Amino acid sequence: MSTRAPAARPLRHTRLAMWRHQHAWCLLDSLRQLLRRPLSSGLTIAVMGIALSLPLAFYLLLVNVQHFAAALGDAQSVNVFLEPSVDAAGAKALARQLRGRSDVGAVTLRSPRQGLAEMAALQGFGAAVKALPDNPLPFVLLVEPRAGAQRAAVAALVTALRAAPGVDLVQDNGEWRMRLDALIALGRRATALLAVLLGAAAVLVVGNTIRLDVRARAGEIAVQQLIGASAAFVRRPYLYEGAWYGLAAGLLAVLLVLLLEAVLVAPVRDLVASYAGRLRLGGLDWATLGGGWAVAVGLGWLGARIASAHQLARTRA
Repeated sequence: MSTRAPAARPLRHTRLAMWRHQHAWCLLDSLRQLLRRPLSSGLTIAVMGIALSLPLAFYLLLVNVQHFAAALGDAQSVNVFLEPSVDAAGAKALARQLRGRSDVGAVTLRSPRQGLAEMAALQGFGAAVKALPDNPLPFVLLVEPRAGAQRAAVAALVTALRAAPGVDLVQDNGEWRMRLDALIALGRRATALLAVLLGAAAVLVVGNTIRLDVRARAGEIAVQQLIGASAAFVRRPYLYEGAWYGLAAGLLAVLLVLLLEAVLVAPVRDLVASYAGRLRLGGLDWATLGGGWAVAVGLGWLGARIASAHQLARTRA
């Protein structure tokens, strides 16, 4: 047993060194093949990069729409405007009554002074508020439905609030929030579908390029197969070539999205300022960009795998 162990260790070391040498050679050879035809490689990378940048751009838009919705209020809040004749004691009594309902989660009382201060803080309303002889705003109750309440339960609550004594107007914010949520869900579905379609297009672009490369090197492949090269060894350079395409295209897609963010910095700054800082918009985080880059490499590898396997099967036949 002591004489076999030293012999097995160099054998494993030799196999590992040979495996690493083969992969290093395929990695460098595939890169040399790309550099030998810069125009063709550049066009493939450009088409694939632009295709992959579109889902990232739509996802950027979708994320900022969600931030916009959050700035306007995530909950299905109901604004209850009381009649001008209702004083502070009456408003507090109604708030206590509503807090006792099982379908109400929370009730916040806003005084006329608080409402006027919020209006004065809005851009363009400061001078108008100062010119008012008195405060025309009524007491307002912000009613939050119970967490997890269905839309039918919220509608029943709104009906009950409209019938309550001392209530002048009930504004249901849940309706526009429901529409906005439906729009965001539609955008999320459309973005996913677009990502799948453009990802498939990227796979086809790389696959067609690899297919042409395999056909152009048919003589070299025939010699390799003649001397006993395995199918995995023959296919390996093309897999690395597809990964190189994906790596370069993913970098291009990330740079295009960053360029888009840089172009939109000034308009976004003006939009945030118009909402007095309550609106928070931003770009994609580095984890999302890195994930998109990794997906690009995987798509390039997949396109090369499909095309090279099909073409090499035809060569052996």
